[in-house]
Amino acid sequence: MSNVPADLKYTKSHEWVRTLKDGTVEVGITDHAQHALGDLVFVEVPEAGRAVKADEACAVVESVKAASDVYAPLAGEITAGNPKLSDAPETVNSDPYGEGWLMRMRPAAGAIAAAGLLSAADYSQVLAAEGG
Repeated sequence: MSNVPADLKYTKSHEWVRTLKDGTVEVGITDHAQHALGDLVFVEVPEAGRAVKADEACAVVESVKAASDVYAPLAGEITAGNPKLSDAPETVNSDPYGEGWLMRMRPAAGAIAAAGLLSAADYSQVLAAEGG
């Protein structure tokens, strides 16, 4: 069973979202996603200053099995990509909800409400429906 922290929000495409104290959000891929991909060998994160639309591909995670796009869970501006991941992509595997975050964003006005993010319980139901 995948680890699904209750304090985060989720997308059906297996990204997680944590709201930070300053109103920005931190984004990564879920435990389920990193496990399905296997050992990551490369991570490309977006550059700060990039404007993204909800559901826009904005990062790439690559494992020995496959490469996969990561989608912006909401509209806004990238404020940081995780610099650690260029030298240590495996951090996403070992700590997907902590040091393995991919990007930080400043949400556009109303973007969080419009994004339709899932609660931990709802995301767990998505995983169950997928057989995960």
